[in-house]
Amino acid sequence: MKCLFRIIPILIIVIFFTEFQSCSKILDPSKSGNLVMDTVVEDPYLPRINVNGTILHAETFGNSNDPMVVVIHGGPGADYRSLLNAKVLADDDFYVVFYDQRGAGLSKRHNSKIFNIQIYIDDLNAVIDFYKVNENQRINLLGHSWGAMVATAYVDQHPQKVDGLILIEPGGFDWDTTLEYIERSREMKLFSENVNDYLYIDQFITSDDHAILDYKSNLAMSISFSKDNGVGNDGFYPFWRNGAIASVATEGFAREHDFDLTQNLDQYSNKVLFIYSELNKAYGKKHAEFVSSPYPNIEIKEVKGTGHEVFYFGWENFYPILLTYLNEIN
Repeated sequence: MKCLFRIIPILIIVIFFTEFQSCSKILDPSKSGNLVMDTVVEDPYLPRINVNGTILHAETFGNSNDPMVVVIHGGPGADYRSLLNAKVLADDDFYVVFYDQRGAGLSKRHNSKIFNIQIYIDDLNAVIDFYKVNENQRINLLGHSWGAMVATAYVDQHPQKVDGLILIEPGGFDWDTTLEYIERSREMKLFSENVNDYLYIDQFITSDDHAILDYKSNLAMSISFSKDNGVGNDGFYPFWRNGAIASVATEGFAREHDFDLTQNLDQYSNKVLFIYSELNKAYGKKHAEFVSSPYPNIEIKEVKGTGHEVFYFGWENFYPILLTYLNEIN
């Protein structure tokens, strides 16, 4: 029996290190797809489009002859996975287009020097042109957070190309307003568990490789659905992969180059649906009224029972408001 008691601890140790080594091989960060999902460059089975000198992860739902609804995700650097509830609009006679922005989600990665606001506008224009079947097809933009800023930047340059516009909690349309919202929405408890976990792991994983950086960015995302998140999210919401370079480079560009997306918004006379959520205390009606004020024809609506991730946590309440607007505009 004494020999048995001596052997058992040894066996446990051997099993532990065997399993640990096995896991280490599975999670080898040098192997594609281990830490984060492959992009369209590595995975040939992902749906994609080649536009404006890049490859974007993209897919559509519905009849291509119906009015188009282009869904523009937040970030910068996020993806459209949590916005997929909007695909039901295909059953309401809309052609729904989703795409991961340049360097974000499962789209092709790029170096930091390529990112500026204009490239996002040009990419959106290329996406619309790619899917548009005729000149009379009506085009609607449905933007969430940063995506609502991209949609507004597009309208500011191409007001005549957009028939319907739905904006969900854009931070702002100039850098000062955006920064003020970012600082409010990113408030967190310094020693909260999720922050501690992220910083702890970050000590051991450092690299300039896109996969490693995106993995670290994925870890940081836990802040937005932690118990103490500042934007009213009710818990975890799904995403594929964050684009760390796109996120940091785009925010860096905004900090270094003041932007104003409101130069020509007075030329856009169509009604804009502007959405804010009940539970995002960093936003609220006052901020919604201020941000949306450059548009001459605005309808502001609050979506009850949800925070910033309206598509995922508040879809049942948001969907009737969205559909009513789209049917009116189209």
